[in-house]
Amino acid sequence: MSYPRQAIKDFLGSIRNNIVFIPYAGVTFSWDEYTDKVNEAMAEIGIQVSGIHSSDNPVKSIDEADAIMVGGGNSFNLLSELYKNDLIKDIQGKVSSGTPYIGWSAGSNMVCPTLKTTNDMPIVEPPSFKALDLIPFQINPHYTEAVIPNHGGESRELRILEFIEANKEMLVIGLPEGMIIQLKNGQYDLIGDKQAKIFKHGMVPYFIQSSKELNQVLSKF
Repeated sequence: MSYPRQAIKDFLGSIRNNIVFIPYAGVTFSWDEYTDKVNEAMAEIGIQVSGIHSSDNPVKSIDEADAIMVGGGNSFNLLSELYKNDLIKDIQGKVSSGTPYIGWSAGSNMVCPTLKTTNDMPIVEPPSFKALDLIPFQINPHYTEAVIPNHGGESRELRILEFIEANKEMLVIGLPEGMIIQLKNGQYDLIGDKQAKIFKHGMVPYFIQSSKELNQVLSKF
């Protein structure tokens, strides 16, 4: 969490607490441990979160939160728990009314229409692949062009090309490590010093590296 901390602080403005953290993507460690890790990482910028799993009424916790933070891990487990706790519509309503949402990895997958561009193994089966649908496009987090030598499996690019072949109407943004997509006051910003990759059916995938390019892409989509 070193590179996004300042961006998180700026995005939250004066909000420093009453932030609900959703640790449901954590699988191989406890949600208490996950929440503690996030608080440790956020302490440097004076931000404190509370784990939603500690609440007797998760829906009420979302309704009363000043901000929502959703961690990475396994996207299938995260979405399954969101459905199990009836949080999908509540989070959609809160964010639509202006409550800040911050997500990384699996947490960024959740803002998409579906979780279909996750990199994760389906260790559990959620009721639906439909996610929070807070943005009109898909994100592939941790996007990389790297190919493992002597590995016979598909590259990340090929996986996404398979997705857009089956979902021709959808746009996918491959977001590499160290980059942020921020939506604030109707304006998208691409933050970071790397390049994101754009995938759309019928087009040759290409890289962008500025907020201007991102908004041009999305205006056409």
